[in-house]
This record gives sequence, structure tokens and C-alpha cells, in this order.
Amino acid sequence: MSLALPSEASAVAAVDWGTTRLRVWLVNEAGNVLAERRGDDGLITAQAAGFSTILEGHLAAMGAPEAMPVIICGMAGSRQGWLEAPYVTVPAPIGAILAGAARIPGQRRDIRIVPGLAQRQTDAPDVMRGEETQLAGAGLPAKGRHLVCMPGTHSKWVLVEGGAVAGFGTWPTGELFSVLAAHSILRHSLGEQPQPVAPGNPFFRRWCETALAEGGDVTSRLFSIRAAGLLHDLKPDDAAACLSGLLIGGEIASASRRYGEGGSSVVLIASGALGALYTEALGLAGLADRTVDADEAVRAGLIEAARENGMIAGSGIVA
Repeated sequence: MSLALPSEASAVAAVDWGTTRLRVWLVNEAGNVLAERRGDDGLITAQAAGFSTILEGHLAAMGAPEAMPVIICGMAGSRQGWLEAPYVTVPAPIGAILAGAARIPGQRRDIRIVPGLAQRQTDAPDVMRGEETQLAGAGLPAKGRHLVCMPGTHSKWVLVEGGAVAGFGTWPTGELFSVLAAHSILRHSLGEQPQPVAPGNPFFRRWCETALAEGGDVTSRLFSIRAAGLLHDLKPDDAAACLSGLLIGGEIASASRRYGEGGSSVVLIASGALGALYTEALGLAGLADRTVDADEAVRAGLIEAARENGMIAGSGIVA
């Protein structure tokens, strides 16, 4: 997919390079997006085809000048990626994280990758890569305490205080759903292709409320989904809604215990159907949310990273 407004002069290319997908935007000095391309040539494809080859192909198709600098976030900076961008240890100011982008040597362009974050506590080690850029683009106030939820395959909950990432945790909710649905006894209950879960589904709501009420103790409830199919004729799509509600409710209950003191609101960085499910679940938990579109956040964060690294004009984030 591509979108282009070639009449304006672009200054930097911003790239979100995930495991399976790639998004490229051309941005002018004011931070306005002039062109966009999306493709399926993420990390897995680039490992075989070559990162430089794929990037230059997209830039050439967009008419980008040969000397245009590039700022990248995501899995291109992982150990299996183009260049391992070293993790920044938290606590760390968001602006300082972006300013530490690692430059790829041997390229005719100035190409830099935003580093990920590392929480090096021995009792709670954790890492993230890509989400730090979404944080930077979420428009969080520089002052105060903010709890951020970033749902996905590996959901991140991040505590931001005074413009700095104070700590974070990972809940592999999406991965657990996939594994349980395909490789556990629950595969007999969910079937091969359950329909997407709607946030208003009564089974989603009921099982989410159960997980919230029981403080996130989901393992004791998992087999009940199978039993409900055997004893109460629970249909596959409703079983999927039960599992989704149970896992998301359990995540929110667990994260709330860890980070929820002193506030009853969450900044939710999400898009589409998943964002709607989390909005519903946060409401059931009594947590108001301010939703930030994840696609817009990562793009805005990359633009901030370009500013922090002197690729386009502006002072970047003030922490």
C-alpha cells in the first residue's frame, strides 16, 4: 500500500520495522507525512532478502532522495535484526531514549535505529523494542504519573513519571490465547476458526469480570471453558470470547495490582478490534482510559526521534 504527495520536499524517512510487517513514511521538516508505504517484508523476510535491499526498494518507489536520512524503530534493531541497537536501562527519560539511536555503519545514508528498553531488576527482568517509540508519540504530559497499557501479542504496561519510563512489565496475553487455542485441550472447544470477539459479547464481559473479581487467577478457570462445552453446549465462538475475556481480565487485574496505586485511569495505546476489547475490559475494571491510536503514536514517536537525532528541525521531547 502506498500514499504519496510528491509536490512537497521530504526530509526524513521514518520506518516501523516489525517481525512480519514494515511501514515507511516520508516526512518533511515540519513533521508532516508526505508519503507512505506498507508491506509484508518485515524482519523474517529481511533476514533472507537483506535489510538494505528492502529499505532501498521502498525508498526508491517513494522517490526519496539518495541522501535522505532514515530513522527506524522495532525489530530491525533486535539481535536478529539489521543491527542490535543496545537497550537503554530504565529509569530513563523518553527523550534521552530516542536520542540514543544507533547508526548503521557502511551506508551511504544516515540510518539510525531507536534503542529498546531494558529493566534489569533481578526479580523482574524485562525488555521492550518498538513500544518505546509509541510511548514517545502518545502525547503524555511531561509532568505527573501516567500508567500506559499497550496490548498485543506481548502486552506492555508502562509506568511513566515526570517524562521518564520508571518501569514496565510484559503480559504475553495474545500469545497465550494463540497457544491455548491451538495446542491445549481448549482447541476442542474453540474449533479451528472462531470468529473475532466483539467487546459487547456477554461471554467476554462475564469471564472478564470473573478474572477481575478473582485478582487475575485465570489458570483455575481455564478448564471450565472446556467443561462448559461438554455440560452446557458452549459454542466455539462463545468459548473464544470466554478465553479472551478471562486472559484480558487477568492481565488488567495483575497489572493493576503492580502499578495501579494512586490513580484510576490508563492511557491505552491500541488500534482496531483489540483496542475496543481493552476499552471494554478497562471499563469493567473501573479504569477510565484515554485511547491513543497505536499507528499514529508510532509515527509521531519516529518523528520525535528524528528531531532528537537532528534529522529534522525542532527540539524534540522536553522531559
